[in-house]
Amino acid sequence: MDLRQLRYFVAIAEEGSLSAAAQRVNVAQPSLSQHIIGVEKDLGVTLFNRSPRGMTLTQSGEILLAHARDILGAMDTAVEAVKQSGSEPQGDVTFGLPSSIAMVLSVPLAETVRLELPKVKFRAIDAMSGFIKTWLEDQSIDVGMLYDLHSVRHMNHIELMTEELHFFSAPDAWPFSSRVGSPVKVSDIPKAELVLPSPHHGLRSMIDRFMKSQGVTLNVVTEMDGLGQIKTLVARGSGHTILAPAAAIDFVERGDLIMAPIIEPKLIRPVYLVRNPAKSMSRANQELERITLEVIKDLVSRGIWQTIDK
Repeated sequence: MDLRQLRYFVAIAEEGSLSAAAQRVNVAQPSLSQHIIGVEKDLGVTLFNRSPRGMTLTQSGEILLAHARDILGAMDTAVEAVKQSGSEPQGDVTFGLPSSIAMVLSVPLAETVRLELPKVKFRAIDAMSGFIKTWLEDQSIDVGMLYDLHSVRHMNHIELMTEELHFFSAPDAWPFSSRVGSPVKVSDIPKAELVLPSPHHGLRSMIDRFMKSQGVTLNVVTEMDGLGQIKTLVARGSGHTILAPAAAIDFVERGDLIMAPIIEPKLIRPVYLVRNPAKSMSRANQELERITLEVIKDLVSRGIWQTIDK
């Protein structure tokens, strides 16, 4: 069986009839029929149920269709990658970003990509980590950023930095007896009413694991899976939260929120750039990763995205 026969098979499977498939692949119907009969003979199975109303796949045909699509898709991707290898990067690139990262990275990254890669169509998707992991697995996105490699350790990844999470409060709603904005001990955090994402969110699960390891039970009064809504609630004095500084830099700069370091111990998390090795990497993908590293380095050097040394 060769690639041409696979394309003929897929056409018949998707069109449901020889006549429609023959028009699609521009091959005479009798010749197309003989190709499929030859494939069935080679494989020793029946691929189609034939009737006056058309052709439907058998179980064996369904199995072959799934593999045929993967094979043809990989071949098309390989051909396109080779064509682009010696030319200016072009094509679509989709990047999955957790909300807290999208807040600081998506705009400068999009601007830089547009300037340096004018033929690349950049798409950034702001989503929870669980969705990003799923999209990496099913290859819906080209690259993603994650805080936790649990369940995706088989993927290619680069550790970019380590963030230190902070405690956030409205200036007039500081919940402790200490000076407003002073460092907050982990053991004191249960005194504050918290607004956090729901447990299936990556940030929340990370915070819960950390607090459990410290023997601390948090007082979570509201669960909200939208970063903007969390910041708005806290700015209105309807609770407090725990975030990375970059996630709330807009509210802090406006004076709507204050942030305080968390100490004894510090609450930190790594940030990873992740790619599924099963998805072919175009030159546009390679250039996007390079630019991403450069933009992050610039944001860190200017203090917009804070990182710490391990």
